[in-house]
Amino acid sequence: MKQKQMKGVCLLIAGILFLLLFFSFSGIEKTKLLDTDGRNFEKAEVTNVISGNLSNSGSGKQTVELKLLSGDHKGKIIQATSSQSYLFGAKCKKGMKVIAIVNESKGELLASVYSVNRGPMVWLMAAVFVAIVVAVGGRKGISSILSLVFTMLCIFFIFLPMIYKGISPILAAVLVVAFTTVVTMCMVDGITKKSVAAMLGTIIGVVFSGAFALIFGQVTSITGYNVSDIENLVYVGEMTDIKIGELLFAGILIASLGAVMDVGMSIASTLNELKEQNPQMMLKELFQSGMNVGRDMMGTMTNTLILAFTGGSINTLVFIFAYNYEYQQVINMYSVGIEIMQGLSSSLGVIMAVPVTSWIAAFLYSKNQNKEKPS
Repeated sequence: MKQKQMKGVCLLIAGILFLLLFFSFSGIEKTKLLDTDGRNFEKAEVTNVISGNLSNSGSGKQTVELKLLSGDHKGKIIQATSSQSYLFGAKCKKGMKVIAIVNESKGELLASVYSVNRGPMVWLMAAVFVAIVVAVGGRKGISSILSLVFTMLCIFFIFLPMIYKGISPILAAVLVVAFTTVVTMCMVDGITKKSVAAMLGTIIGVVFSGAFALIFGQVTSITGYNVSDIENLVYVGEMTDIKIGELLFAGILIASLGAVMDVGMSIASTLNELKEQNPQMMLKELFQSGMNVGRDMMGTMTNTLILAFTGGSINTLVFIFAYNYEYQQVINMYSVGIEIMQGLSSSLGVIMAVPVTSWIAAFLYSKNQNKEKPS
């Protein structure tokens, strides 16, 4: 009962802190970067395909008739264009649900098809994911989903507003990582020696990851201004208080959190089980057991991270292979250097979490051992 009360108090404090931060950074008056007056994205249904010149691949242009299903002009039937491409538009058919860009000017409506209305299917697949997690994980699964939702809320309603107001993205990322780690561990396991060891191991591991990324950037002359779409980001930075140069490194901190947290909790949980099965285990034995478990995890988790970042840059790799780039060209490409930096930094966070979590957990589990021994 005491554990449940402590967990409840912890979550209550976290909730209050979240609300304080939320209201502190809410109500931001954003700088207007684009003139969108009179433009809205509305749900619509294709009622008729008037004309079109689509190629076999589906690209081309169509003129269609749409019935608006949302907005001030809901129910109205209007004519629209659909320029089908790989990124925008849609290959329209009668009865298809789409999203239309509706511009109103001097009482006249101009519309174009933005995309297929995939929102309902996105939410359906998310619901399937949640159902599977809950079915497999039970109460722990519910806690995992709640912690995931909380993490996303922190990113969208605390982290992004903080950096928009000019706070260092790296500092904001560290604060959000620490906050979400504490709340996640509390949701999953409450306030126990196991969760405390996992919290501290995760936070320290992520800090190591960020520090290595900063050093890597310094020695290789890679900065946050060497990323793709930097022209658009520089414009945003000029119009707002966002420190564009730090976004890359803040992203590495957040990206490494999941894997480091997984390692931290796994090691802490394993040592907890060992201690319960053999209460006579000493600090040195527990630490060595944690290191043995961690070494087995390091290979798979490091592989996971490297493959994740590799998968994210697969288009670049295809270009390198297809155009037969030379070694000196490849190794000095900013995009390649950034991917290597992200993969190595996140992997180092996982690696450093192993000894840190092992020692903290071993220390906490063996702390009162002498007192617990019968005289």
